[in-house]
Amino acid sequence: MFDVLIIGGGVAGMQCALVLGSALEKPFAQGKKVGIIMHQRTSHLQNALFNNVLGLSPGTLGEEILSSGKEQLTSQYPEVIQIASEKVLAVMDLDGSYRVVTNKAEYTTANVVVALNYSKPFEIGGLEQYVERHSRANAMKDRIQLRNFNHLIKEGLYVCGTLAGWRSQFAIAAGSGASVATDILTVWNEHIPTKVHDKK
Repeated sequence: MFDVLIIGGGVAGMQCALVLGSALEKPFAQGKKVGIIMHQRTSHLQNALFNNVLGLSPGTLGEEILSSGKEQLTSQYPEVIQIASEKVLAVMDLDGSYRVVTNKAEYTTANVVVALNYSKPFEIGGLEQYVERHSRANAMKDRIQLRNFNHLIKEGLYVCGTLAGWRSQFAIAAGSGASVATDILTVWNEHIPTKVHDKK
């Protein structure tokens, strides 16, 4: 049983996992179980080149970020469980929690964060009713998003990154993932607005 299970190992999903992982030592988050299904095969980062992202050396490749992000999550926050080599097939509402079905296993979680890209086809059962045309992408590219309000689809079900309706820009996707993480932390912290900063 997870408290949060993130679907997708791109920039939005990994940024969400990093922020949640950094909070697990806080009193309001102690004992919480966070996992991320590191599905990266269709990430748009695979072929990206970054020269315009603050904090990344010019010439950084997306495939390098996919690899180093997993390593950063492992070294900094090993409590976050990384689930590799699984593809999500369905997300089912269990009336107060969710069942996430992959090609290899089933997981139960209180919260789901969908952090996949905005390309068709979208093949996760149980979420089809939320699919709509992307509001910020070029209409010629026929992109999609999941209907949401400030990343929230419904209680316990979140979406971030391009699939939340944001533009395909590294900093925007990362910020979207961090935003969802702080929304979840706020719920855990008795709805007191919450953020996490590392300090010296």
